[in-house]
Amino acid sequence: MSQVRSMIVVVLVVPAVIAFSLWAFLWPSARLAPRDLPLGVAGATAAVAPVKAQLEKREGAFEVHGYPDAAAARTAIKEREVYGAVVVTDRGPRLLVASAAAPTVAQLLTESLGERDGRTVPTEDVVPLPENDPRGTALNSSALPMALAGIAMGAAVSTLGLRGLRALVTVLAAATVIGLVAAAVTDSWLGALAGDWWAEAGAFALAALAGGATVAGFAALLGPAGIGLGALVIMLLGNPFSGVTSAPQLLPEPVGTLGQLLPPGAGGSLLRSVAYFDGHGVAGPLATLGVWTVLGLALVLLGPVLRARRTADASAAAGAPA
Repeated sequence: MSQVRSMIVVVLVVPAVIAFSLWAFLWPSARLAPRDLPLGVAGATAAVAPVKAQLEKREGAFEVHGYPDAAAARTAIKEREVYGAVVVTDRGPRLLVASAAAPTVAQLLTESLGERDGRTVPTEDVVPLPENDPRGTALNSSALPMALAGIAMGAAVSTLGLRGLRALVTVLAAATVIGLVAAAVTDSWLGALAGDWWAEAGAFALAALAGGATVAGFAALLGPAGIGLGALVIMLLGNPFSGVTSAPQLLPEPVGTLGQLLPPGAGGSLLRSVAYFDGHGVAGPLATLGVWTVLGLALVLLGPVLRARRTADASAAAGAPA
């Protein structure tokens, strides 16, 4: 009977996991569209009114922010308040984009707003990507290795039998080394990032630490099943919902919001901010990664105690008289 049950589990559970994985990875990518995408409009009030009206007709597509002039719009883009801006002048409209914020969004804005009355609108890339990585491939591709690094780190700590303070120190040390190696590859070797080297290393390290601490904490509390739960959170949900390869505002809701509350999404946003925007917009990602890290490390320390107490209570209940 046990073998029959195992056969049923393999036949039903494995396809269910594959179906869930396909949904998680393919559905958000197949439904990319602007959803309350922050976009600026700059210029005199009377001049920008028709542009605002035109943008607001696309219900739910753009979250329009007004600015007095092009300089204010550029500042807002550099500080990650908006992805781009339409500047209305006496000579006609101009489009400001930031390919470093999201190449997909820059392309979308250029295609949808880069032509007016049959004429091409002049476009300026306010925050371009580095020449060595003009498509942003390196940062986009970093999400998966960081997710795998966190899962591998947490699983290794659990399977090697590290507990308590030793597990905590190991996770911290491994995340630090991962951050240094990742910055050395992406910045020093490939030249794909353009920010402060140590800030980039810290962003990589914190992203790996949040994922590793989460997996190790779940494993300390639940045993081997915790590794599977951590992998579900980090890989099957966090990675496809991260919005690193597009933008959170292009993903269907609630996926876009959820992804920024998980380590891969927060880690990608943090790295983008320190690599291209001088640290603007790091508060939210730092808070998210900090929460996951603190909770994960707390479980690493307290998980074995809670697990032992739960086992003892179950044994006592099983041995109690009816």
